[in-house]
Amino acid sequence: MDILQIKNLNKTFGTHKVLDNISFSVPEGSVFGFIGVNGAGKTTTMKIILGLLEADGGEVYVCGEKVAFGSAKTNRLIGYLPDVPEYYNYMRPKEYLKLCGEITGMDAAKIKARSKELLELVGLAKVSKKIGSFSRGMKQRLGVAQALLNEPKLLICDEPTSALDPLGRKEILDILLQIKGKTTVIFSTHILSDVERICDSAAVLHKGKIVLCGGLQELRARHGASDKTISFASSADKEKFLSLPEIGTLFHITNESEASVTFSQGNIESLFLEVIE
Repeated sequence: MDILQIKNLNKTFGTHKVLDNISFSVPEGSVFGFIGVNGAGKTTTMKIILGLLEADGGEVYVCGEKVAFGSAKTNRLIGYLPDVPEYYNYMRPKEYLKLCGEITGMDAAKIKARSKELLELVGLAKVSKKIGSFSRGMKQRLGVAQALLNEPKLLICDEPTSALDPLGRKEILDILLQIKGKTTVIFSTHILSDVERICDSAAVLHKGKIVLCGGLQELRARHGASDKTISFASSADKEKFLSLPEIGTLFHITNESEASVTFSQGNIESLFLEVIE
């Protein structure tokens, strides 16, 4: 079943066509990477899915229900993490989640249980200081907890790692990996190595069009470049290279010898550069 279906979506601002007849779908239980440079139209698409922005043409369905501009009906099925979450800085994490639960009509017992579960998930269970003193990464993690509070079918994350340091990025990605399979996730980003790490499938938005879409393995097989071999001065140098944290996501190792590595360049970064050039 597809949790999200987007059909022939169009949006123009003035003379600038931001979305040009785009279509894609997101299978249930998957993590879907929505890739594009800053200003590509990713946030515009997210706002249309949430009914916050009116499309010029096309249709959007969430769990089979049509999204209508200005209506929050389908939003009961969606959790949303914006790129810069806003909070009441004088509140503490539990107080903030309690307020969010009360606004959505959850009963007190459910709010308490879900808050405890989610604060443990995002690593904030023992944090009692006010949100105003939080780091950017802590605010993003609290944003994930808030977005998951009402057990949504679909979680939309709009550039959740873009302004974080490497540790903050890892924390957010680890959280999304933990909920993978339980909640369908749209992961909007321009950080391609993050897509490699957590996504099952992806679509690339460029100049208003979807220029690449499919499962990651399928995309690598269809667009992957030829293998390359790196030779090292010693086996110790090779092991040092392979120990770098990003190697496993950027390269697919196809062969190794004592002092050389052969890898496929069919990663998301090379595919992205291929289709936009």
